Formats: sequence, C-alpha cells, structure tokens
Amino acid sequence: MEEDFDLPAGDEMMNEDMDLPDEGPILKVGEEKEIGKQGLKKKLLKEGEGWDTPENGDEVEVHYTGTLLDGAQFDSSRARGTPFKFTLGQGKVIKGWDEGIKTMKKGENAIFTIPPELAYGASGSSPTIPPNATLQFDVELLSWTSVKDICKDGGIFKKILAEGEKWENPKDLDEVLVKYEAQLEDGTVVAKSDGVEFTVNEGHFCPALSKAVKTMKKGEKVLLTVKPQYGFGEKGKRATGNEVAVPPNATLQITLELISWKTVSEVTDDKKVIKKILKEGEGYERPNDGAVVKLKLIGKLQDGTVFLKKGHDSEDDLFEFKTDEEQVIGGLDKAVMSMKKGEVAQLTIAPEHAFGSSELKQELAVVPPNSTVYYEVELVSFVKEKESWDMNTQEKIEAAGKKKEEGNALFKAGKYALASKRYEKAVKYIEYDSSFSDEEKKQAKALKIACNLNNAACKLKLKEYKQAEKLCTKVLEMDSRNVKALYRRAQAYIQLVDLDEAELDIKKALEIDPENREVRLEYKTLKEKMREYNKKEAKFYGNMFAKMDKLAPLDNNVSIQFLFIKDLQISGRIVWAGNLWVIGLFY
Repeated sequence: MEEDFDLPAGDEMMNEDMDLPDEGPILKVGEEKEIGKQGLKKKLLKEGEGWDTPENGDEVEVHYTGTLLDGAQFDSSRARGTPFKFTLGQGKVIKGWDEGIKTMKKGENAIFTIPPELAYGASGSSPTIPPNATLQFDVELLSWTSVKDICKDGGIFKKILAEGEKWENPKDLDEVLVKYEAQLEDGTVVAKSDGVEFTVNEGHFCPALSKAVKTMKKGEKVLLTVKPQYGFGEKGKRATGNEVAVPPNATLQITLELISWKTVSEVTDDKKVIKKILKEGEGYERPNDGAVVKLKLIGKLQDGTVFLKKGHDSEDDLFEFKTDEEQVIGGLDKAVMSMKKGEVAQLTIAPEHAFGSSELKQELAVVPPNSTVYYEVELVSFVKEKESWDMNTQEKIEAAGKKKEEGNALFKAGKYALASKRYEKAVKYIEYDSSFSDEEKKQAKALKIACNLNNAACKLKLKEYKQAEKLCTKVLEMDSRNVKALYRRAQAYIQLVDLDEAELDIKKALEIDPENREVRLEYKTLKEKMREYNKKEAKFYGNMFAKMDKLAPLDNNVSIQFLFIKDLQISGRIVWAGNLWVIGLFY
C-alpha cells in the first residue's frame, strides 16, 4: 500500500521555489504589458537575441536612463559612459529592477514603469526622487554572467568564466583532471595545482571540488564562491606542504578548470567488473551477442605481473573471440560488448567474473586462485552477428534453428543459463511472422513451441519457476494439448506451492496421454506434497484453536463440527471467538 503524503494545495505548490525560469509577457516592439500583479509595466523598444534570460544570482551588465513621469532625468549610466553591473535577485537594486530584468534577453531594450512600492516607496531618495514617485527606466541588457547556486542551499555559487565543450558532465566514478587555485576572501592563495587527477566521489582538497565538477563540461572554467560547509567548516585546515592554513569558518574563492576526464562505469550489476575508458572509440556501434571481435590485449595481476599479451607485436597476433560463447572469462566478454571500435579501456575484474578459485596457467604466467585481474583492451574491430531485421524470412527460420541446436548442446553440457539465452534469441528471430508464407509459419510455430519448452526446462533447472510457468503458458496458447507444456507447468506450480493448479495440469496431461510414465510419477510427487502441506496446515490450525479454546470465555464459546469430502476426508470446527467466527480445518 502506498504511503499517504501531505501535498500542498495547488496554490501552495505554485508558490514553492521550483527553480523555474521567470517568464515575462510576450511583447511586440512598441507594445506595453504588465509584469506580475504589483503594477510593474514593460514596453519593448528592441528585441533581444535567442530565448535565454538571466536568473537570480547572475551578474548582469546594463545601460540605463532613469526619469520621473514628467520626463525629468535623475540618473544615467549612458551619460557616465560606463555600464552598470550588479547581481540579480540579491536586493542590490530596487525590486522593480530585479523583477523586470529577469524577463529580458541579451541585447534587448525596454522601458520599465515602476510603481513606488517596487521603487523607493513613501520615503523616496533625496534629493532626486520624491516620495511615492513612479519611475521610468530605459534599460538595455548588454550581457550577463551565469552564476548558479549548485547545491541549492547557498553553499556553492558557480560563475562560468569560460564555456566548456559538448554537454556531458563527469559522474561519481569518473576520474577527472583539473587545474585550480583557492584563495581566501582577502586574496591569500591557500592551495594551487596546475593539474591533479582524482575520482569524483573520492574528492580532492575540499568537498566543493567534487560538487562543482559534476556540473561542468570538458574545458569549462569557473569561479566558485564556497561557504564553510563545503570548504573546511568550523575547524579550518592546518598548513601542509605548499598549502597555506585555512582559518575556521572561511569562505573560499576557487578558480577551477575541468581539463578532461576518464569515464568509469560498472559493467555488471554486482559492481565487480569496472571499465575505465582511456581513449574514446568511434561512432555508436558496439558488438552484439555472437559478434566476432579482435583486440589488442594485456592482462596483468595486481602486482603488475603480465600473464597475457596479444596484438601489440603484430597485427597478425590480435586476440580474437566470439562474444557470448564462453570463449573468454565473463568479465572480459561483457566489457568488450560495451565498447566501440577504436576504444581503449582499462578493466578491473573480480575473481567471480575472472578465473574464480582455480589456479590457471596462462600464456606468460600463472594466475593464482581468487585473483582480481586487470586488462588493458583496445577494440581493433568487430563483425556483428546478423540481426533479424537484416534477414529474409527463410534466413530467420534457419537462424532460429541454429540457435535452438546451440541451446540443446549447452543444456546437455549443464550450462542452463547460456542455453536459456540461445532459446530466447531463437524465438526473437521468428517472433513476428506476418510476412511468412504458410509453410514458413508452420516451421516457425514448431520452433517457437520447441524453444519455449526447452527454455522452460532451463528455468526449472535454474529454479526460476515463475518464468518456467509463463513459458509453458505461451506454448499452451499455441497448442492446448501439449503434454510436455502441461507437465512442466505442473512442475513449476508445485514449486510455487500452487498445488490445485498443478493438479489440474497433471490430470489434463493424463487425459491426453494416460500411459505417460513421467506424468504419472509427477502425480505421485504432487499427492505426497499435498499430504505434507495438509498436515502442516492442520497442525497450524489445531494449535491455533487449542489456544483460542483456553482464552475464550465459557459462556461465549460455541463450536460446530462438520465433515467435507474432496479427494481427502476433511473435518473441521467453527468457533465463536468473542467477536468473530474462526474456521479451522483438519485433515
């Protein structure tokens, strides 16, 4: 059941700070409209560029001329010849400016008519602005520098000094290379590096660097204003080596440049195969199941001992294998299927996905038991296995038949998980048969039935009983009298303790094939399971009623005995237990 959450009403939700951009009215040149509900008006004189507008915290640069309603000028940056700069949304200017300039685009020119409540109010600003004055400002937004509150708590403000490339940002596992210089507010340099590499989630110098790099692009350069909670807090930092001490509760100014990073990813769900990209590959294509791959490969132990080296001395010596065929260790197989042509990667593979607990002699050295191994891999080339959409109908049937035979061989070898994958792939080739001829549809149906039945046998071996039941049901939708499907589904139902459904399937299978020895043996197993289950249930209810009989008041205790027959003789009792009836069954 879902938890109940107290959500604010619609108006309350709209008042929450959702960090959405402030949208001004859509204006044509010469048109005037009200902004908000406090009397601020905007008249567009010249359209700006693009669609982007500044946000609270951004540093904006404007030219302006301010006048009273009678036309008397009281201030002008144009007359001074110097643009005016300020931080938007921080109360550095009158409220009408903060609200109005947020609606402007770069290069835009507009006249804002600002009521007293959003200007200098009842007090005015002596000597040039009288009390309760409505003001007009002719404003041109020249530019702005984006300043982001990256943690949304005022702890780190990021000002972009140089834009980066593309759109990607580093993630927690990635290794970043940065330059930085950290200063106190008085300009004292406390730390500096012309190039340091670190893993994002492990951090470097102070917590702000990890927080900031995750918002940056390659080549981006920023100025960070870092409050103590993301710097060195109440304790500060002692002087070490070339680094100056940081006083307690110090705010830092850090210039940070993200030079590059190496993408690190977890290849397997258990996080025991890690891939670090040393050189990006080409395009978007990656090897699929059954692809033939060629690699340059160096395998090492933790102490640096090289146990395998291929493809580095000669192009004829490239390491070649077919993916998803158990021709190499599982970790290498999975990692290579995540690579692009020309990609160079460093792999860290735990024993579970490497050579396990066995000692293994490799080409250049012995790999000890339970070794984590390290590979440097370059994917030189690969040829993908032909996909179904590239095949004609007869090719699809032939490919499905081939995968079925591969699955059968793997099943006989006890490799049930791999066999299951082969059967699944076989079915995918012929799943959509609308373009097949009548004869091809017959062949496809026979293959689907055989592969789903065989896959159900794999799932039973793997103890994936629900999947086995679903596969058998698919077969029965195509052939309702398939004895093998009824038999295997009954086996799955028995393991899922759905004994009634198992009995229905067994009985139907025996109606179709009364002499089937395997089905008859399974019926005996089912009967035994039912007896065991009934005994446990009877014991449970018997104990429950024994306790209730002792607890219930004598004048409030009514008991009714009954008898019911269904294959087995069942007796029971209905007991009034104070305020409800309880039914107990005994077998």
